[in-house]
Amino acid sequence: MKFESFSGEAKKVKFRGGYNILLKGKPEGAVKVMPEPKVLYLPLRSERFTFSEVLVKDGDRVNGGDALARDPDNHDVPLLTPRAGTVRLKALENHIVLEDVAHRDEHADIAEEEMSHIAQEMGAGGIKRYKLLSLGAWQFFYDAFTGALPDPLGTPQAIIISTLSLEPFVTRGDVLLHKRLLNFTRGLEHLQSLLEYQPIYLAMPDVSSEFANLVRNQIRGYAWAKMLEVPLTYPYDNFAILARRLELRRDKGPIWGVRTEGVLAVDRALTMTKPCTVRIVSVGGMGVNGPAHLKVVPGYPIERIREKYVFEPAARVINGGVLTGRAFTAEDVGIDAECRGITVLPELREREFLGFIRPGWSRSSYSDCFLSSMRKRFAERLTTGMRGEERPCVACNFCEEVCPAGIMPYLVHKYLYADLIEEAEQARVDLCVECGLCSYVCPSKIDVRKQLIEAKVLIEKEKEEIRQEQLRQEEARKQAEEKTE
Repeated sequence: MKFESFSGEAKKVKFRGGYNILLKGKPEGAVKVMPEPKVLYLPLRSERFTFSEVLVKDGDRVNGGDALARDPDNHDVPLLTPRAGTVRLKALENHIVLEDVAHRDEHADIAEEEMSHIAQEMGAGGIKRYKLLSLGAWQFFYDAFTGALPDPLGTPQAIIISTLSLEPFVTRGDVLLHKRLLNFTRGLEHLQSLLEYQPIYLAMPDVSSEFANLVRNQIRGYAWAKMLEVPLTYPYDNFAILARRLELRRDKGPIWGVRTEGVLAVDRALTMTKPCTVRIVSVGGMGVNGPAHLKVVPGYPIERIREKYVFEPAARVINGGVLTGRAFTAEDVGIDAECRGITVLPELREREFLGFIRPGWSRSSYSDCFLSSMRKRFAERLTTGMRGEERPCVACNFCEEVCPAGIMPYLVHKYLYADLIEEAEQARVDLCVECGLCSYVCPSKIDVRKQLIEAKVLIEKEKEEIRQEQLRQEEARKQAEEKTE
């Protein structure tokens, strides 16, 4: 499928697999502002980043926008302080604690000498990229295929922008765009200025509404923006899936993926030269009293959110969506820099009688052989219960039907069970986008997603060991030749 430059009607792409998950506890569209905290707990680790290079000392007084630490393994991406306060480095392990928090005007922590050097070396485009990195906007960029942070000085073959958030219960794109469409379009223009002839693909929901039409009309004037209509089916908002459906090949160069909040961050950094230190975070799920979207800053105390919104005394609080998020632990005290949602599910304390066959009228199932299939589609009251213990794979092929990557998860599962790693690699486990649908629809309740992730890590580890061994052999050969001479 090839696209030419156009402005006008959106193009449609054909997807495979996917599944619409309907769950109760969806956050409402309004954004609520949380009260300002007296103390912030900024984690030094998040899903992608480890801020190991601390730039401040205990007792330092910092202002909003100052860099507290950097991740040397991720292009020195900074951890910015969202508020003024006093630094405490030893108060909490793996956190920078900010006491005496005060909400003052933020400033841009940018070195003028560095700016002059970049201007001489790379011109205006280099200055823009430096600002995106220094002001925290680059944290919102992803490599479409790996999910890693792309090189801010690199050149992508394309940029994919997704306005959709289809996993329950992460921050919705339409909520972020509400009253900020001008900021969004300015952000798109800034992104386009970083490119030469590379296209920008804008994924829009395949719906007809007043707001959706307003966005379409706003974008149609940009000949360099190629609109894609995407069905509201999970996980069609995934960057890797979108890239493959656009026939963008990984070996042709990096593809940048940016969500709605990333485009807004680009506008804030390049239009106003202000740090990106505010997050819109959803809080949803069956354990939430009044699911909503919250305006918070990184480091915001998780306990304060629990006190206000979590009504279940026994609940699992998850960082992220219901399918791909990870449970918060006792060590997680503040919101990290990458948090996009908080999901709260009631813990199932008692074992369910005949839970494994899912007979309940109020329980949805991917299969049509249960009682709930007689109803129209409905939103389910999901808990942490697995509805029965894990059982052997029954080769129902449900995981293959919903897999958007086109692989056979059950086959990979069988290979891994037999310790056939090479066969699992040949079954293209590397194409897995870790959406979690295979685990969700599995009637045997096998955590297939976890197995596929572990398999990918194991395969990469073995490949790296082979590469290192080849390098050692090559070095030994060269040394032997030098001695011979």
